[in-house]
Formats: sequence, structure tokens, C-alpha cells
Amino acid sequence: MEATLEAEHLYKVFGRRPDEAVRRLEDGVDREELRADGTTAAVIDASFTVAPGQIFVVMGLSGSGKSTLLRMLNGLLEPTAGHVRFDGQDLTGLSDRDLRAVRARKISMVFQHFALFPHRSVIENAAYGLAVQGVPRAERERRAGEALALCGLAGWEKSWPDELSGGMQQRVGLARALATDLLLMDESFSALDPLIRRDMQDQLLQLQQSLKKTIVFITHDLNEAMRLGDRIAVMRDGRIVQTGTAEDILVRPADDYVASFTKDVDRSRVLTASAVMDTDLRGDEADCACETATPDTSFGELCAISARLTHPVAVLDAKHKLVGVVPRQRLVGFLGDEQGTPVSCDSPRDAGGDKAVARA
Repeated sequence: MEATLEAEHLYKVFGRRPDEAVRRLEDGVDREELRADGTTAAVIDASFTVAPGQIFVVMGLSGSGKSTLLRMLNGLLEPTAGHVRFDGQDLTGLSDRDLRAVRARKISMVFQHFALFPHRSVIENAAYGLAVQGVPRAERERRAGEALALCGLAGWEKSWPDELSGGMQQRVGLARALATDLLLMDESFSALDPLIRRDMQDQLLQLQQSLKKTIVFITHDLNEAMRLGDRIAVMRDGRIVQTGTAEDILVRPADDYVASFTKDVDRSRVLTASAVMDTDLRGDEADCACETATPDTSFGELCAISARLTHPVAVLDAKHKLVGVVPRQRLVGFLGDEQGTPVSCDSPRDAGGDKAVARA
């Protein structure tokens, strides 16, 4: 699938002689050595692609470079080196005028602190991006009203921002952003109370089911990243140290830094049967008449199925072919291992093993 957004070897250096600093980084000079010379390398050699309709989450601690990276994606910051391509167009080569046109029509940002105009009504705020695009008033109010309804704000169109709660104000910002193809969300929910934050995550996922927007979402919260991201990039000291699905990062961390991030994650909310099943079937590929799972079955549901059976759970693909089995002790191992280390595929199986699955 062709990427909607592509970042290619992006660097952002602040300070003296940034081009020289990029060359030194390419030669292997450490970031701290540059800092000693009065130069800050905020983003170093960042590359990734985002597919159409995908939520791509960039996560890391404060100072890791994630917000700087986001601002290069829509030209708010010019890369010191590298390229950003959106729908095949190289944004780094555009004039200021053309770049403003792209931002007005195709790319929106949803900020952490709402960024609403206090002197404009809710519907005027939601329609602001359309007004910038030159959409006639009747049309933009109709489309803004539809976006507000999608975000759960029908009936609040004539209200003022200070009459809304924090969560409602963020919904207005989200409704405003829906007018474009690409949403850049910079820790958009981090200023909200935990319950409201969870509600906004639900809202975003519900919207995504129907609208299929392409979204880059910045967060420092791994649980939020795991919940929202189709793919996740983990940043450290300006570099992307791992990119993958939530399961990739949880089950196969690239290094100790990523592993330390994931050790406190609620694994049952992330893992599916495909991540925990044993694919060493030893020739047992018979169809199963017993209760089975699919590769996408959630970990919690998998545990419930296992509790009702006396043998490993059979995992069948869309063609009803046996692609894996999940012994009960394997589930216990994945759930209970504090370090997040997968149980070996050579672990002893439940009594009866695969033969019991095949006979069921």
C-alpha cells in the first residue's frame, strides 16, 4: 500500500553550523558531543511511513524530539536535512505560499491546549479551517455542524468556548481538524482528566472507524500509544529506536530502553492470539469442532476460552485452518512475566497437547 505520509532521514539541529552538525552525526558523533559545542540535535535521522487511514503514534519522554518531529511534518519547522512527502508531494521543497496552502487544505493540528478562539462560537471555531480554505459560509457551517455531531457536540453550536468543559473544548478542536486529510495531534489529550482522556480516546477510535483519517499522534503515555496506535515509533534522544505494532513493541522490544517502557503495560489489553500462540504444530493441522479462537482474538477472551477447555486453544485462520495453539501455561506466562519476556515455544504443553486439539 502506498504511503500517504513519508519521512525520509529527517534531521533538525538548532545552533551554530547545523549542516556541519548533520555531517558529524552521520559520521557517528554523539549528540552530547554536539551539545558541548553549543549545538542541539533535536531529531536525528528519523524515517518512517504512514499508510492511508492509519493512526501512527510517536511516543517518548520529554526532550526525546517527538514534538519537533511533528512540526517538521507540516512545515512549521524546516528540516535541517531530509524530506517529508505527503500524497507524493515533497513538502520540504515548497515555497512558503504553497506550504500555507497545503496546511490550509490538507493538514490540521490538534494541540494540547485546545487553541480555540474565545470570541468565536463553537460552530465558528469548528468551521475556521473551512473559512481559511474559502468555502462559502452556508457550506462550511453545514460541514462544521456535521463534524460537531460526529464529535458528540450536537446542540452546542451556538455556545462559546468558555461555556464548555475541557473535554468538550478538545472535541471542538478535533471537529475543526476533520476538514483535512491528515491530522497531527500533539499530546492532544494529556491536559485532560483521566476519565475525560479515556473518553476522548474512545471518541477518536469511533471517528476513525468511519472516517479513516490519516493521523500522527504524539504522546508520552505508553498505554495511550498502545490503545490508539496501528503502528508506534518509540523515540529516545532524538532518534527513533523502534517502529512496529503494539504487539511488536510489547513482545519483541528492540532494546532495554524499550523493554523498560513496556514492563508496566497491561498486557491483557494489547496482546492477541497471534502474539501468544505456539505455531510449532508438529503436523497437527486438523479442523477443530471445539471452541476455537482466531489470530485477532483478544488476550482476555483467549483466557476465557482456555478456562472452559481441558486442552490448548486452537487458533484458526479465515479458511478454518489450524495456524497455532495456545496452552494454558503459556497464557499464564505471558500475563505473569514482569519483564514481558515471552514464554519459550518449547514450554511443556497442557495435558493432551495438540493431539487433544486435533481430536476435539
